[in-house]
Amino acid sequence: MIQSAPALFEMRRELPATFEAVEEFIADFRRWGQVLLDRESWFAAELLVREALANAVAHGCHADPSKQVRCCLRLKDGRLLIAVEDYGCGFNWRAAWSNQAAAADCSGRGIEILRQYASRVRYNDRGNAVTIIKRFSEENHT
Repeated sequence: MIQSAPALFEMRRELPATFEAVEEFIADFRRWGQVLLDRESWFAAELLVREALANAVAHGCHADPSKQVRCCLRLKDGRLLIAVEDYGCGFNWRAAWSNQAAAADCSGRGIEILRQYASRVRYNDRGNAVTIIKRFSEENHT
């Protein structure tokens, strides 16, 4: 999983709320993360980052390029912290968290992805910021 490298890697960006900006950020993250994570860990990490950013753009900012999405990624000691915040009005994450989406559903799968791949998910009260923690097992070290 984590190769012998410096103990802390971090990316911080404020992005325009567009899917193109998300893809550029993911491309930068890919160059960074594929060096540090094994294939299985990398898949989960990219999926979680992509989902959090896509939700902020689509639902928090309604893909309005005049709005911003803030993202911070930090990899340290076998754990990835993903913090994403938008400036939208938020959503009732408590109600959404209790719903389970099927694979064929057209919406609601984002919460299911977080539930399945994240070690911990925490929203702020307003529902416009999420902190996701993904812990990687020690046996996956490369």
